[in-house]
Amino acid sequence: MRVLVTGGAGFIGRHLVRELLTRGHEVLVFDSLRPDVHHGVRPQLETRLLVGDVRDPAAVEGALAGVDGVCHLAAKVGLGVDVQDLPDYADSNDHGTAVLLAAMARTGVSRLVLASSMVVYGEGFGRCLTHGLVSPAPRLEAALERGQFEPPCPICGRPLAPALVAEDAPLDPRNAYAATKLAQEHLASSWARSTGATVAAMRYHNVYGPGMPRDTPYAGVAAIFLSTLRRGEAPQVYEDGGQRRDFVHVRDVAAATAQALDAEVTGVRAFNVGSGVVRTVGEMARALAVSTGGPEPIVTGAYRLGDVRHITADSSRLRAEFGLGAGVDFNDGMRELAQQ
Repeated sequence: MRVLVTGGAGFIGRHLVRELLTRGHEVLVFDSLRPDVHHGVRPQLETRLLVGDVRDPAAVEGALAGVDGVCHLAAKVGLGVDVQDLPDYADSNDHGTAVLLAAMARTGVSRLVLASSMVVYGEGFGRCLTHGLVSPAPRLEAALERGQFEPPCPICGRPLAPALVAEDAPLDPRNAYAATKLAQEHLASSWARSTGATVAAMRYHNVYGPGMPRDTPYAGVAAIFLSTLRRGEAPQVYEDGGQRRDFVHVRDVAAATAQALDAEVTGVRAFNVGSGVVRTVGEMARALAVSTGGPEPIVTGAYRLGDVRHITADSSRLRAEFGLGAGVDFNDGMRELAQQ
């Protein structure tokens, strides 16, 4: 199969390209080489690179010539907590996706794997002792200032226990990036219904691994902790360190994405892409400190209003439909990350 990977020069994209090549696919990378991501450095890839922007209809249509399927990873990433970030996120992610989908319709390419994100769930589900599973109410700044970090029940206001989030959970994006990832899913669904095409929306959880960017808030908490430790400083852990996440290795993410393409999903399907093992942000900080021989993390109690307290995946659909087995062990992955 000839596969176009948009954003294929990025962190996850490079691993995905390698996985697709290993599976015998012909791979073409289309990437704008954003300065805020690549810093003017042209990456060395194992396949052909076309430099272009997904917002450019002519460039996209040219890249789609002879292509059988598309893995769409190109996006501006990060939180986008400032209102002034909205135009760039919407233009890069949603406008870019719309241009790509329109070009796919014109060229007859009908198989799409979309890189989505866990952030579309917001706080996901929580369990109230009185009211059962509920969608958490927003966390208020006054409560965060008092160190009350757990999201409240929207009915009684009591703290909630976290719960695993399945693909049919209510969607509640809470920042600019999250809103654009959900919009990408909606655009792809509309395109698929209009054209009879197929979409696998891969909702990546916290991805880490070799090649992860350093010194950038968009790379994730693991990169920030690691960069701090390499300076000989203690990682600064927000809140109380108890934020629950599903940290998934980038090679497992690449394998799941490639398998979604090979499986040729029918219609429109969403898949949580996680390890299936819940960890806390504090646990990750400690694991990296041990792996690097660095100082113990410092729990600061600081917070960011747009941050999600807990989001952990139920990835059973991915395992059941794609037959994927156990992935990279967390501790092994932390040691590998620390050594890169």
